[in-house]
Amino acid sequence: MTQFGKFRDFCRDSTLPICPLLNATEKSCKLEGIEGRVSNLGSILFAVLAVIVAAGLIWRSDRKKAAVGRREIQIFLVFYIILSIAEVFSIGGFLKDRTVLVWFSSVHIGAIAATCWVLLLNAIVGFQLLDDGTPLSIGLTIFSGLAFFVGVGYIALDTGFTSPTGYFTVDPKTLKHVSLYILYLLVPLICIVLFYILESFLVLSILHETRPMILLTLSGLLFVIAQIFSFVASVHICDGTSGRIDGSMFQTLFTLLAVIMLWFFWSSITEDEWPEDTGYPLVPNQEDGYTVDDRRA
Repeated sequence: MTQFGKFRDFCRDSTLPICPLLNATEKSCKLEGIEGRVSNLGSILFAVLAVIVAAGLIWRSDRKKAAVGRREIQIFLVFYIILSIAEVFSIGGFLKDRTVLVWFSSVHIGAIAATCWVLLLNAIVGFQLLDDGTPLSIGLTIFSGLAFFVGVGYIALDTGFTSPTGYFTVDPKTLKHVSLYILYLLVPLICIVLFYILESFLVLSILHETRPMILLTLSGLLFVIAQIFSFVASVHICDGTSGRIDGSMFQTLFTLLAVIMLWFFWSSITEDEWPEDTGYPLVPNQEDGYTVDDRRA
């Protein structure tokens, strides 16, 4: 527990959006990039690719007229696009003005928290506690996501600008910041784990399916690999390439792959169109047949 809330080791060995906010300067291996112009070109390219792919998934989602949680998964993808755009600037390594860097890093951190929260809401939507696609469901998803985005982003901004309120202070030796440690690292992780648990229960116990679990588990494994690249392997990659690249570019890539697999998982447990004879979708039943589901998309 002695390391709880401390970012010194993380910022020393990894490229993270929170490090500029904490004025972290100590590095085990400095990321120089190619020819020293843009230090993290790989992350930039994969983040731009993530924006394009996510936009394509939003379009494909819109074509699944009968899919449960169609609008909610699109909202998740919109927040992921915001996250990816902010990532280009926050860890791209080409911004020299610290004020601008702090703003983009804060947006990045706020978007991470909001995206993971909206992901958890997508799992809850699958249980149809509220009718999906209704103004109430969409409103709760958007406004609660924005609340996370603005709230966490404000704390990040307050920290990056040397805490003008005097509340969010940082220990310069350990870079300890308990609030952001919880909101930037722990809360997103909890949301992702709960999403996996809830979706597993939905698929195995309610839909009585097993094949979608392959896609869900693959998505989870890709996310774990992304974090290993970011927090464990990054410094070793940087040392091995003489500072040309580090694990952050692979973190961006594998996170994108995790999102793609997650979308295909969602697509595999939903219907594309309403059956013409009933006007309602069919869902798998325990006998591997189909039954009418009168839930609205």
